[in-house]
Amino acid sequence: MDEKKYQDEQKVVVTDIRMPFWSMVLFMVKWVFASIPALIIFSMIISLIMAVITTIFGAMWGFHGMFNQGGPSF
Repeated sequence: MDEKKYQDEQKVVVTDIRMPFWSMVLFMVKWVFASIPALIIFSMIISLIMAVITTIFGAMWGFHGMFNQGGPSF
């Protein structure tokens, strides 16, 4: 039954899209606004990964005393 379904398929190659200029601009603006939540989620994931890496390797490399609020250390 699945074999019959795949025999009826046709392959299509798109060579040109006719779209008015301002319609394309509006589409691209919507695309940019739609990507903002994805960028926020992506930056949160990267921040979490960097925090874990800094926590693991920061103690090993001695970063723990680097950010103290005391006076100059000279």
